[in-house]
Amino acid sequence: MTTLPEYLKECGADDELASIISLIGAQAAPIRDAFISNQNYADSTNSSGETQAEMDTWSDTHITNVLAASGLVREVASEERDDIVKLSESAKYSVVMDPLDGSSLIKVNLCVGTIVGIYEGSCMQAGKDLKAAFYVLYGPMTTLTVSVGRGVAIFAQDKDGVYQMLKNHVKIPEGNLYGSGGVRTEWLGKHAKFVNRIENEGAKNRYSGSFVADFHQILQYGGVYAYPPSEKQPNGKLRLVFEVNPIGFLAVQAGGAVSNGTKTTLDIVPEEVHQRTIVYVGSHGMIAKIEATE
Repeated sequence: MTTLPEYLKECGADDELASIISLIGAQAAPIRDAFISNQNYADSTNSSGETQAEMDTWSDTHITNVLAASGLVREVASEERDDIVKLSESAKYSVVMDPLDGSSLIKVNLCVGTIVGIYEGSCMQAGKDLKAAFYVLYGPMTTLTVSVGRGVAIFAQDKDGVYQMLKNHVKIPEGNLYGSGGVRTEWLGKHAKFVNRIENEGAKNRYSGSFVADFHQILQYGGVYAYPPSEKQPNGKLRLVFEVNPIGFLAVQAGGAVSNGTKTTLDIVPEEVHQRTIVYVGSHGMIAKIEATE
């Protein structure tokens, strides 16, 4: 079986890029080990005003410290920090991350993950300029789903900590699953019409509260993940830099699409680190339907 380093080399990733991906991927074991002793909420909120789980802050500190010690990373933008952290000025690449997406689900032992994007140069670039994107999913298996701009591959970590390829050339099928965040009674007209349409066409609701876990279902089975606007959150809830850009990049590399309901989010140059965006991501046909909805 092909290992993660072998795959990255075959795809033409340079040594620094491959090393950053492998280094963050290797943190899956210590992160999983820390779940048992970090079950509570911290006495703090992140920059988006959300209560932080202890694992949010633990995983953020752990990954940032590992990257700082490596000397491979220029700067890090994390969902859990107010500002971009400057590391090695001479380094080629910068990292954006949601260190632990869906952390509120740890207590009930549901699937959570780490989302990462890697840019050459600054963190504050459009998603289409990503050099790599991946996520680590902590489920029954520990998996790493990655793209360096040459399609998408999925790896599983074996008992020795080696990522072995499960699937290459992953393509999102035109499936009928959907997951939508927000309160249904607060959905605005366009989104409500869209969901009503796809439900009438046989779409089935699958929503866990973990963006990365819900997207992984869509990647495998097809459909759409959405976090729509509402009167209370006109720009949606998810962050463009840490969540939507890496996942959107992976979706497009797998033959799918990502949109804010009107156009692709990958063209948006962020104006602030914690910028929010409406998001629809998944099968190409599903995204075409929301963009055509009045």
